[in-house]
Parts: sequence; C-alpha cells; structure tokens
Amino acid sequence: MEFKDCIKFANDNPMTYVATLDGNQPRVRGFMMWYANESGFYFHTGATKLVYKQLKANPNVELCFYHPDEKGGVMMRVAGAVEFIDDKKLRGKLVEERQFLKAWGFTAESSDLVIFKVSKGEAYFWTMETNFDAKKAIKFG
Repeated sequence: MEFKDCIKFANDNPMTYVATLDGNQPRVRGFMMWYANESGFYFHTGATKLVYKQLKANPNVELCFYHPDEKGGVMMRVAGAVEFIDDKKLRGKLVEERQFLKAWGFTAESSDLVIFKVSKGEAYFWTMETNFDAKKAIKFG
C-alpha cells in the first residue's frame, strides 16, 4: 500500500477519532475530517476548545479511521504531529464548504477558527485477517 491509499481511505471514511494528551491523561474524541490530499489530513476546531489547548501543548496525535464490514472492518491509524494553518483563504473555503460554521459566527477572518493538518508521520492498516501480522508502516511527508 502507498500513501495514495491512505488518502482515499480517509476521504471515503472521514469520521475520525483523534487522540491527544492532556498532561499525562490520554483524550480521544470524534472529528469529521475536512479532507485529505497529498499534503496531509485536514481538520478544524475552535480556539476556545480544550482540544486546541491540548494540541498546542503537545502536537503529537494519533488518528483512527474505520470502515465497518461483516468481517470486522478495516482500520487505518495515523501517527504524527499537527501543524496549524493560519490562512484566510483556506478558512474562507472551509466556511463555504461547511455552512454550519457561518451559523456559529465564523468567517474567513475568524482567527479563532483553527485549521490543522497532519502532514508527516506513519499510517498503518488493520483488519481481522492481518491482526497478528507485523505492522507495515506507510511513511508520508
């Protein structure tokens, strides 16, 4: 498998579980990934949220994408560090694509609308059939 397979899997299964650290306490929550491409996996949050403070304190994360099926499903885990993107044009695109953000008062100028991505790291696929196999890392970035 190659990184292009990771991009496709993430875009086909955008519901993502994001694991962070809050001090020494792991925290995990669901995110709806915005999109993935050859430059990484893109997400957004609000600057007032605890997850943002956790990511600023420690940018290392693990992402988990999952596609269920009758055989136990396919999981892709991605380990890397987040990069914050302060780009008015990109925020404008985000607000246009995710209209609910406008209802919450966000605009392209809203610096408290935080975009972040994971652009470097390792990805691993898992299935019940490969449960006991050695991990095969797909390095990217």
